[in-house]
Amino acid sequence: MKKTVINIILIVTAILIYFLQANFFSWFNIAGIMPNLFVILVLFIGLFGTKTMGAIYGLIMGLLLDFIIGTKVGVNCIGLGLIGFLSAVFDKNFSKDSRMTIMVMGIVATAIFEVLVYVLNYFILATNVELFHFIRILIIEIIYNLILTIILYPIIQKFGYYIENEYKGNKILTRYF
Repeated sequence: MKKTVINIILIVTAILIYFLQANFFSWFNIAGIMPNLFVILVLFIGLFGTKTMGAIYGLIMGLLLDFIIGTKVGVNCIGLGLIGFLSAVFDKNFSKDSRMTIMVMGIVATAIFEVLVYVLNYFILATNVELFHFIRILIIEIIYNLILTIILYPIIQKFGYYIENEYKGNKILTRYF
């Protein structure tokens, strides 16, 4: 029952993030660049949930984004699925208690997602390579995601530990062996 409630809350959160990103951040952008809250959400689902949970949520959210706003189906799906899978790797190797570690994970996840989407769009859509423009977008989006991660971290951490306790149990010693 608790897992069903957790999944419903995560789905409602994803819908809320979509509307925030589509409406609110279209007004509050920096040089026309908006944050990518889905990267942050999938990162935290993978960190506090299981490896498959992060990857599945990433794939489903990416596929829905591809259908709603994407030009080619599969680009966001692959990117967010990879972030969900990599966040489980981050969980095994790094601590979630440190805000600095979470900030670095957010930076790395945003950079990996944006580079992967850019490369996939280059090969699939045969777009021109504008490296300076891409680096400017990447830096602004990383800073934007970093600021939002710092602001939202206390809320996400409380709910995240609830998810972790429900899905993984309280197996602190077995996690490291």
